[in-house]
Amino acid sequence: MARKRKHVESEDQEAPLDNKVAPPRPKRTLLGWKDKPVGEPRSDGGEVFRNKEKVLVTCSRRIIFRYRHLMLNVVSLLPHCKKDNKVESKESKGATLNELVELRNCSSCLFFECRKAKDLYLWMSKCPNGPSVKFLVNAVHTMEELKLTGNHLKGSRPLLTFSSNFDGKPHWKLLKEIISQIFGIPKDHRKAKPYYDHVFVFSILDDHIWFRNYQISVPHNESEKFDRGGLEKMTLVEVGPRFCLNPIKIFAGSFGGPTLYDNPFYVSPNQIRALEKKNKAGKYAKKVKAKTRRKMHEMSNPLEPDEFADLWKD
Repeated sequence: MARKRKHVESEDQEAPLDNKVAPPRPKRTLLGWKDKPVGEPRSDGGEVFRNKEKVLVTCSRRIIFRYRHLMLNVVSLLPHCKKDNKVESKESKGATLNELVELRNCSSCLFFECRKAKDLYLWMSKCPNGPSVKFLVNAVHTMEELKLTGNHLKGSRPLLTFSSNFDGKPHWKLLKEIISQIFGIPKDHRKAKPYYDHVFVFSILDDHIWFRNYQISVPHNESEKFDRGGLEKMTLVEVGPRFCLNPIKIFAGSFGGPTLYDNPFYVSPNQIRALEKKNKAGKYAKKVKAKTRRKMHEMSNPLEPDEFADLWKD
């Protein structure tokens, strides 16, 4: 039999363990564990990819074609999103969506919920711990309807611009942070182009968030070349889609939980339709009352008999 070799310990193993110091724990950020400072160059010359944001986009069953086209337009604008099958719109939809987000390895969710084939609600949620926002979507115009002249490259990164109103109140600041995390395309994403050629504009008017998408257009000839800082002829051409978001509630959890903000000026579409029906019913009631008053007036004031009424009768 072969003889066993003698086990020789290295000098590092002989050193006492007390002299060794544990490495510092990496810093935790919103985008994951931070092992190296942001912007540190890699071996291939690029920067370290930090933002791992992925968005799950889905809708409820029985959604109408117009709102489905709007969802597809949003999917085409976000290369870092994942589209999933329709989800039944019930009280337990929050648990189902959180499970879907976890299965698809996403960190955010956009859920288009259609009710009564008329009203569209949009949920923006940071899964699985929240917060989440529920919007009522109004003034919907898809790309197919508008037929605008703007045309930016698919998959390019957008510039996010917000009006100064977002820095006024705390709930607008929270909405700005949620929107910037969901609609901001991560740098060095495998499906995204490494440059900017369009702008997402979010502006507040009448306590509503209005969304617009513009292409950055620079007219030039093939022989001319512009410097990066001297683009004076740069213009914005609208691409679409258009929609308006009316915030209803902000929740601390994902698709539920304690209410952080409740919009006091929100009026549900059901109440608006009920008021319209009530006004129409009031008009009909006025007509019936007018006819009744006319008949009563005729009965109380009968006409005198005409002596020439039977003159030409046989």
